[in-house]
Amino acid sequence: MRIATWNVNSITARLPRLLAWLESTGTDVLCVQETKCAEAQFPAERLRELGYESAVHATGRWNGVALVSRIGLTDVVKGLPGGPEYEGVAEPRAVSATCGPVRLWSVYVPNGREVGHDHYGYKLAWFEALRAAVTEDAAGLLPFAVLGDFNVAPADDDVWDLSRFEGATHVTPAERAALAALREEGLSDVVPRPLKYDRPYTYWDYRELGFPKNRGMRIDLVYGNAPFAGAVKDSYVDREERKGKGASDHAPVVVDLDL
Repeated sequence: MRIATWNVNSITARLPRLLAWLESTGTDVLCVQETKCAEAQFPAERLRELGYESAVHATGRWNGVALVSRIGLTDVVKGLPGGPEYEGVAEPRAVSATCGPVRLWSVYVPNGREVGHDHYGYKLAWFEALRAAVTEDAAGLLPFAVLGDFNVAPADDDVWDLSRFEGATHVTPAERAALAALREEGLSDVVPRPLKYDRPYTYWDYRELGFPKNRGMRIDLVYGNAPFAGAVKDSYVDREERKGKGASDHAPVVVDLDL
């Protein structure tokens, strides 16, 4: 079974590449973030033509998440149970479902903007709600994973130059502690480092030749419980999909399981 996560940065803009990628990689389940569309505009029919069902939680031009599966899609939960609101809005940042023999969450953690900003506090509160929400699934016997854009680099070498992030979000002790608390629920990072290259970044800014200069960050993660982690046979970041015209600023992260 092949499972992947990908922040597409607008599924409308990325649709031709997304469809071609699904066909060429044989991915069974894709967790999507930053769809940037309302549910009615999500390309469910185009995906259905390829044999995929879709569970979508999206409300408009910002945020939005989805699960796309060709091995079943049941027990769908839209939203983060007990999650905080931001400026009175429960943003569409989480969707979960059972896909064949696994239970999966697709998450798009708030960015945080700046340390001390209201959005930074919202990010930390969102992490705490996520930790509480996954506790039962993480402890279960069913293979379970939380995949997505966590907007946190877990370690110093997960950013291209730590000095460039001094005083900024994504690397603060509080954010990393929130990520560690999630792992303490029985989850582990199933995409080890190094992979096929020294620094398996997943995000590169469009500006200042971020990708050609490999000025990236590893913020797209796959955290699985023991049954999930024990079934992992391979994992990789598909850097090729970050290349060329019309690419997202994130690359897909792929995990192969033997179940």
